[in-house]
Amino acid sequence: MKHKFNPNSFKKMAVNINNQKVVIQSESLEHLASFFLNKNFNLDWNCLFVLPLWLRTWWETFGEDDSAEILAGYRQGKLIGIAPLRIQEKTAYFIGGENVCDYQDVIVASNHPPEFFKAILDHLKNKNIQTLELAALRPDAATLIELPNIAEQMGYTVVCNQVAYSYEIKLPDTWEAYLKMLGGKQRHEIRRKLRRLNEAGHIENRVIRGPDEISENMDIFFSMFKASRPDKSEFLTGQMISFFRMLAQRAARQGLLRMSFLDIDQVPAAGVMCFDYNNTIFLYNNGYDPRFGNLSVGFLSKVYSIKDSIEQEKRRYDLLKGDEGYKKRLGSTPVPLYHLKIDLEG
Repeated sequence: MKHKFNPNSFKKMAVNINNQKVVIQSESLEHLASFFLNKNFNLDWNCLFVLPLWLRTWWETFGEDDSAEILAGYRQGKLIGIAPLRIQEKTAYFIGGENVCDYQDVIVASNHPPEFFKAILDHLKNKNIQTLELAALRPDAATLIELPNIAEQMGYTVVCNQVAYSYEIKLPDTWEAYLKMLGGKQRHEIRRKLRRLNEAGHIENRVIRGPDEISENMDIFFSMFKASRPDKSEFLTGQMISFFRMLAQRAARQGLLRMSFLDIDQVPAAGVMCFDYNNTIFLYNNGYDPRFGNLSVGFLSKVYSIKDSIEQEKRRYDLLKGDEGYKKRLGSTPVPLYHLKIDLEG
């Protein structure tokens, strides 16, 4: 499904703020995890990149120079929303970085009032925060749908710009139905490359999920990741490797990680690192062994991952941010991502 969003459309929306009192309280990262586990709060944790394990891992790896400002909103004693922010000088951002968090959002209850966002802005203003910068935001993010209009009503200057695209596939019920979704050229390309790959030897798409097995295979995955493209090799610093290792272990322990390797005659030729959350598979990282590059193993490892996701009855395959050509060849739909900046000085 295509997402259509006019970054100026919030100027035409009317939000009725009834001054229902919302109390803002700062919380810790440890407390955030308890909110996630307690289903009685009825919060919509719709975004993978704001799950407590993700925020905690980012903070422990990259958050040294910032101050955490995890703001929980309560109305009549009931938790109605959480804004996981960090403060750098006089600017508030989401906890996380755009290089490892493809898009983010606040966490809200389905029936939260607009006063939640007003209370967040009031709190930041009272702490002498000058600017709120939030990125990247999907068109369906509660932050993007509600916050700009409320900020304008409060007299603040709001700037919203599209900054990138994410790509996703709405998965059908069967593999054949997926192939029929593609254009004739794309369908022919996948079938031809699969046929050529299977002629090269015994092919296995090996899916692993357990923490111990994940740990044993991380070095193989890192080697492929670095070898597949020079920019990936530069990206994978020692600090980034530490982040990925910790994230993979924590996600595996919660059953959220799916790593798969495309083996040719029992030799790993390509690998993908995916997250399995909210009935969606997120293709987070991938790499391949250049020795098998002539067999298109990098592309086909993603094809096998999509096929496996369909067999697991997942409803969406999210290829995340970036304009790599293979995403369009896999039949994905672009989703615009936005950067929101609110000047709290006026």
